[in-house]
Amino acid sequence: MAQLLLSFSILIFAISLFNFMTIRIPKRDEEVKKSVTVLAPMRNEAENVPEFISALSTQMGVKQMKFIVINDGSTDKTAELLTTVIDGDSRFTVIDSPAQRIGWLGKVSALQAGYEAANSEYIITLDADVRLEPNAIMRAITQLERLQLDFISPYPRQIAQTLAEKLIQPLLHWSWMSTVVLRLAEKFPRRSTAVANGQFFIVRSSALAKIDGFSSVSNQILDDIELARSLISAGYKGVVTEGSGIASTRMYSSFDEIRQGYGKSLWKAFGGPLGTIVAISFIFLTGILPVFLIFNGYLTGWFIYLYIAFSREISAIRSRGNPIYAFLHPLSSALLIYLIAYSWAKRGSIQWKGRTV
Repeated sequence: MAQLLLSFSILIFAISLFNFMTIRIPKRDEEVKKSVTVLAPMRNEAENVPEFISALSTQMGVKQMKFIVINDGSTDKTAELLTTVIDGDSRFTVIDSPAQRIGWLGKVSALQAGYEAANSEYIITLDADVRLEPNAIMRAITQLERLQLDFISPYPRQIAQTLAEKLIQPLLHWSWMSTVVLRLAEKFPRRSTAVANGQFFIVRSSALAKIDGFSSVSNQILDDIELARSLISAGYKGVVTEGSGIASTRMYSSFDEIRQGYGKSLWKAFGGPLGTIVAISFIFLTGILPVFLIFNGYLTGWFIYLYIAFSREISAIRSRGNPIYAFLHPLSSALLIYLIAYSWAKRGSIQWKGRTV
């Protein structure tokens, strides 16, 4: 058993290292002549409005760019702040999301409203807590066109400040960096290897139109990954790219926010009870069992632990995170298992921005 687990940990390290060396990184500054529309759904995002709008207004290198901000029933000062901060900039349009469509989740319903108001060759979805560098959109579109893909998802740098964030947030990047051979997923797209992040997602309008906008993910909590799967099923190609140099975000600022944020989605993340059992087994075998082997005097336990920790190191370096927390992987694993269990216990009852999800 220990030898098999050692071989598995070496494979994880090898995939991480290969992706580290070959992952697509948007870094070319070339003027974009095609039209681009950014869709930004907002629900109670008053604290994010000033910095978010400021980052959008400084975007450069795109000749035809529009921003559609969808006010999704905000009950705070989001709407007022948008008017003040936009200050008449003609590139921005603020619309109120219509009543939530029956059978749709709120955010996806808002995105569909924005999509129906857009008329451009590229559509970008962007979360309000993402901060873009001035050349972010130009580089992302240039990368998509040069690769001749239909969609890409530049993965933002995940900023972590509290201990809970530092233990959990790096696992997002590592989860696909260590398990999906990205160049193969790009060349031979399959639903099972789809990786995407709706925080920053770029898609050709022609591809999105073929799947009727966001209709295929109308009730999906993990709408970003499911959108990528829908596009792949329709014959389109895309891939996650390393966007930490052009975008960053701090998703959560406390353990309670982490628990609620992951609680609303983790129970759906693995496809059902069987998938969840497989995921927990993977987390336990690679994160916690090596510690038991070490304390029981197995030298193999140290090798397993180090290969996994080094794969985390590689992911952290590539995503501009703090690599020191890679060595706390057993703690991260235990916390993630707790969050998965919490999500299943609270499924369908978590409140997020005033809505039950």
